[in-house]
Parts: sequence; C-alpha cells; structure tokens
Amino acid sequence: MRREDLARLFARARDLCGETEYVVFGSLAVLGCAGEVPPRMAASIDVDAFCRNDPDRVFELAPALGQGSPFEAEHGFYLDPISPRVATLPTGWSERLTRIQLGLDLAAWFLEVHDAAVSKYARSEPRDREWIRPGLRAGVLSLAVLEARLAETAFLDSDEARRASQALEEDRRWLQTGRKRSR
Repeated sequence: MRREDLARLFARARDLCGETEYVVFGSLAVLGCAGEVPPRMAASIDVDAFCRNDPDRVFELAPALGQGSPFEAEHGFYLDPISPRVATLPTGWSERLTRIQLGLDLAAWFLEVHDAAVSKYARSEPRDREWIRPGLRAGVLSLAVLEARLAETAFLDSDEARRASQALEEDRRWLQTGRKRSR
C-alpha cells in the first residue's frame, strides 16, 4: 500500500460524503512516516480510518468502499471504518498525528507509528507482532519510545497491560538476539 492508494480511496470517500480529512489508524499509519518503511509494515489491504471532523460519518461509506465493495473489487484494498475509541492508545496520541496533503482539498492524518505499535502491543495478536518486528529491525520503531508510550497508556485492564509489557520484553530479547547474530 502507498499514499497514492490512500489518496484514491479518500478522494472517492470525499465524493461520497463530502469529508476532506481522514485519520488513519492501524498498520497503515506507517505511511505517515518519512522515508522508507519495511514492506511488511505497509502490506495491509484494509485502511482503518475515520473522518476527522465527523468520525461516525465513516460508517456510511462501508457499502461503497468497505470489504466486499465494488471499490475493493476494482482496487484490491478497502476502507475499514473505525471509531477513534477502538484502540488502546497512549495519552497525547491526538497531538502527535501527522498531517499529509493527498490532494488539493484532501488530507490524511496518520497515527504516529509508536502510538500504533502500542495499540498493537495491547492486542498482541500474531499479525500485530509481525508488523512491529520489522519496524524494530529497521529502526522505524524505537524500544525506548515504546517503553515511554506504554507508561503513558491507560490500558483496559491489568491483563491488557501485562500482555503489552510482556510482548515488548519479548521483542527486546528478540532484537538483541538478532543483533548478536549479525556481529
């Protein structure tokens, strides 16, 4: 997935609902980063997003742009409408959004990549970990920043907090092991 793909999706969304600014969560938040990102981090075909000025409006777009839609059939990716309250995120996440102009009257706001990783640590599903590790290996994600963000996160419960901390520690050991092998 590339920013151009998001521009195509959000231009169609704008044509349907009139909204001109969208917020991207999930895996594709990595497209807000400057520079090269590992291909695995941008491999998703579902764009987790909501309308910035009217978040619930995005759900109206599902029939035309969501999974199983004509848009997906034509382009191979789709809008996955979400609520901004769906993810466990660190305090201050909304101030760290990155705005990127996609067209004359079209912009996307991207969840900062470390904030996206915190939400993935909270879930700790295998596909989430498969997204985090290439970012750690490539330096797109920093263990120090992730530790700080985990400390700023109000988790749903102690199980979610424990799961996130444990996953971060596993990734720290994994990263150290890989560095030792490459020496």
